[in-house]
Amino acid sequence: MAETGATSDLSPVGAVGLTPMQRLRNILGGSAGNFVEWFDWFAYVSFAIYFSSAIFPGDDQTTRLLKTYLPFALGFVARPLGAYLMGVYADKAGRKAALTLSVSLMCAGSLMIALIPTSGQIGLLAPLLLTVARIAQGLSVGGEYGASATYVSEMSSRKHRGFWSGFLYVTLIAGQLAAVLLLVILQQLLTEAQLQAWGWRIPFVIGAMFAVVVFWIRMRMHETPAFATAGEHESRGKSMMLFTHYPRETAMIFVLTAGGGAAFYFFTTYMKDFLVNSAAGPTGDGFGKEAAALITTALLVCFMAMQPLVGWLSDQVGRRPILIASFGLGALMTYPISMAIMAATTASQAFLLCLPPLVALTGYTAISAIIKAELFPAHLRASGVAVPYALAQALFGGNVGTTALSLKKAGHEPVMFWIIAGLLAAGLVVAMLMRDTRRHSLILED
Repeated sequence: MAETGATSDLSPVGAVGLTPMQRLRNILGGSAGNFVEWFDWFAYVSFAIYFSSAIFPGDDQTTRLLKTYLPFALGFVARPLGAYLMGVYADKAGRKAALTLSVSLMCAGSLMIALIPTSGQIGLLAPLLLTVARIAQGLSVGGEYGASATYVSEMSSRKHRGFWSGFLYVTLIAGQLAAVLLLVILQQLLTEAQLQAWGWRIPFVIGAMFAVVVFWIRMRMHETPAFATAGEHESRGKSMMLFTHYPRETAMIFVLTAGGGAAFYFFTTYMKDFLVNSAAGPTGDGFGKEAAALITTALLVCFMAMQPLVGWLSDQVGRRPILIASFGLGALMTYPISMAIMAATTASQAFLLCLPPLVALTGYTAISAIIKAELFPAHLRASGVAVPYALAQALFGGNVGTTALSLKKAGHEPVMFWIIAGLLAAGLVVAMLMRDTRRHSLILED
């Protein structure tokens, strides 16, 4: 891949004034904030099956879930705007400033959802307020990914960037896992009626409290050496240069994210509802909510544990071979495995069937941050990571739930499996065409 637009005035430098322990604390601090962002984001999906009746009354379960997924999709639509605004801010004011702002916005969105009255109390204002809160969270998450991926990539040492890149998805998955674990705990402590009446508000209160803690942590982090040494570059924060000076790199990130993001949301976020609504289950009428939550929890633990290992492997063999294997295997197995999951009758069958596509997907998620950050120079890096990623997630990742449920209602659910496989196949083509960013990185610092 051509290194279009690479600047020649930036030379390799060390981690200016930072000890290895300080650098480690900064990396962990940046990753910890990612946990809070994604806990709040996935709490929505984890508890949607309970609060859907409070915000969208009547109709059957699938229709209520479909309505609940619409604000979720709108949150994804807001992500490109958040990515653009926060990316520009991160490239101009610094990675630390953007990370602090994003977690503050997420806190506000979570509190808003926790306090929303039901539709029985305020009518149509309930879904309207829910949508506003999701848009606020979408702006936050859209900006968070670019800033955190850039921060961790720039703060890591050259030899271990793949390994530390994996920790971004560790914290992302940990946030999702925490939301699912909280669901499992509350399902044991509260009745179905209590969860639907008020229990679904608990995770959003907890998420807001987490955000306050992370805000305090991020206020004490160092700025990255790459941002500090880049100087006042004349193109700093000019996001339109992504399309004029880096069109190939921007397009590659878009396609990789479309395939990897859609597969991620299908096999993790949507899988719980898929097991309830579409799998055969023990009685032929789907798995129970509690069983589906336990299956997805076990899957997320395994998926999370694999991230640093695959990231470390990319430091040894390169990013490109890992991507090729990930997208190739994912494209081949998505349709047959998804059909097999629909026929699963036991929890162990469902778990073992869901695991292989997640193993394949790890080849993308573990190095997602670093392959994007390595494509851009410091003065455009946060925007370059965030904008094409958020655009692809808005168009593909955020619509997985609504598209899958719509196809199910229309009686064409297997079409969704082909869509995911096709997006992964497109990602495979890009992975085969791109150069290995480990050897051709524009992150010049050691």
